[in-house]
Amino acid sequence: MSEAAYIALGANLGEPLTTLRRARQDLAALGQVAGTSRLYRTAPVGGPPGQPDYLNAAVRLETALVPSELLAALHDIEARAGRVRRERWEARPLDLDLILYGSRVQDEPGLTLPHPRAWERAFVLAPLADLDPALRHPVTGETVRDALGRVGLDGVTGTRTEW
Repeated sequence: MSEAAYIALGANLGEPLTTLRRARQDLAALGQVAGTSRLYRTAPVGGPPGQPDYLNAAVRLETALVPSELLAALHDIEARAGRVRRERWEARPLDLDLILYGSRVQDEPGLTLPHPRAWERAFVLAPLADLDPALRHPVTGETVRDALGRVGLDGVTGTRTEW
């Protein structure tokens, strides 16, 4: 049985556009890509100073993988793109975050659902709003649209780039 998983994508090293296109293809191997946001250029949040801007997007993936299997597959895709985890919020060739998995609420070492900071980050919310602005946080009930209105779009710019 498939479940809808929402995955945030980001990249700011190497060839971000090429990397995101490849990541979307890799995600399709994990289920069915049922929706893709447009691309956003975003200023880095946190981490070391001097990072280049990110390209961000989101994908709705219909998958039969359980959350822990999906997260492991996301980490594998990141590693194949050259990601090495050294420092929190550092520049990276690819970042894949599991934001929502159906309406599941889970808090285990290494996996928290929904993603604990997603409803506070415009670079996650803007792409999610492209997919489903009425999507609700499974704990608070707040919609993506309302959260984006609360957080604002500072540092986030939509692009016309096809991916």
